[in-house]
Formats: sequence, structure tokens, C-alpha cells
Amino acid sequence: MPLIQHRPFRAPHYTISQAGLVGGGRFPRPGEISLSHRGVLFMDELPELSHAALESLRQPLEDHLVTISRAQGSLTFPANFMLVAAMNPCPCGYYGDPVKQCTCSPSLISLYQKRISGPLLDRIDIFVQVPRVEYEKLVGEVLAETSVVVRGRVDVARQVQRHHFVDKQLLSNSDMTAVEGRECCQVQPEAQGLLRTAMTQLSLSARAFHRILKLSRTIADLAGADSIGAAHLAEAL
Repeated sequence: MPLIQHRPFRAPHYTISQAGLVGGGRFPRPGEISLSHRGVLFMDELPELSHAALESLRQPLEDHLVTISRAQGSLTFPANFMLVAAMNPCPCGYYGDPVKQCTCSPSLISLYQKRISGPLLDRIDIFVQVPRVEYEKLVGEVLAETSVVVRGRVDVARQVQRHHFVDKQLLSNSDMTAVEGRECCQVQPEAQGLLRTAMTQLSLSARAFHRILKLSRTIADLAGADSIGAAHLAEAL
């Protein structure tokens, strides 16, 4: 096999089977989650995947490995990938839109959104809502930051993280366990009260607690801060 010089980007169709996603066969072969190891797995129309395929993402996202067992034995494939998923807010796509009215019933919207289980949502770090883009922005002359500028900030943050983990076998904040998180995610006193209130009012799980800390640490790295402040924590929340 030749040397792979670029990180993989895999974008399977939402009709993919559980075996195609995880891997399988009489002689087990890696699936899409292993083929995207150290790269990006993009899942469009996430709720349209089968229930089995959706739930099969949970353990690889947690352990970064996938094990396929057969009568002859079992094989373990690497699965340390970045999951990027996209979905509509409802079947018609207009729930919450300020211009066009949604035609879905409340029960249909709830059923559609509940296709993504709580344990799977709990393993996703960042949620971004994408509103309707106004015409003025589409034709306006004001340009956003270029990818080169954004990449520069990301590279600086990556260097900071490599410095944090110089004595550990970690590459980024997302690889931290609860032990490394306790060492590297120092929260400023004024931010600790915010974190305590959020844990209580939002009924966050232990997994969500550590996820928020890791995300806050990344936001602080991008801002060049040594510790996690209230603003970093609020943005992560």
C-alpha cells in the first residue's frame, strides 16, 4: 500500500448499511468509519440513516476503535475520525424559518428529531444552526475571512496543544480523557460558578461535562489564553 499523504474525507450516502459503515463481510473488511481514520467522515441527512447505522457510530466515537467478531475470531480496526453531520430541522426543512412556514405537524417534527438518540448527541462536541442566508449577503461585496487566515489561527492553536501534550501520546484536545482534562483544563474562579450553574440547570451528563471542558480549552487556545475564562466557557455552552 502506498504512503497516504492526505487525510481522508469520506462522505457515504445516507442509504449506507450498518455493515458498510462499520465494516463486515465473511472476511471482515473495514467500513467507512475506518476508511476515514485520522480524517473526516461527513454524514449528510443524518436522521435518514437507519437506526442500526446511527447507533453503530456511538462506540467508535467513544473508543476510536471498531471490533468485528466472527466465528473464526475478531478483528479490530482503527476509527479515530472527525464526524461532521448535517440535518434539516424537520422533514420539510422549514421548521423555525422566519420566512416560509413549516408544513410538518409537531408530532412529526418530534419524531424526526428523535431519530438521533441522546447518547449519540452526547458524543457530538459542537452544534451549529445555519439560518437562511439573506439576499443582501449573497450579493454583498463584504467578504468573510479567507480559509488561509482561519487556518493560521488553527495552526497556532495546534502548536499550543502539542506543547500541552509533549509528554503524552495525544495530538489534540479532543483526544483528552477525563484524567488529562483535569490536568490541562484549568478553569478560572469566575468561570467555575458558570460551569456549576450550567451542570445543574441543563442536567448535563458527565460526558457532556468533559466535552464542554475540552471545547472550552480549544476556544481558549484559539484566543491565546492560558486558562479557561467565563467567556470561553459560555461560548462552549
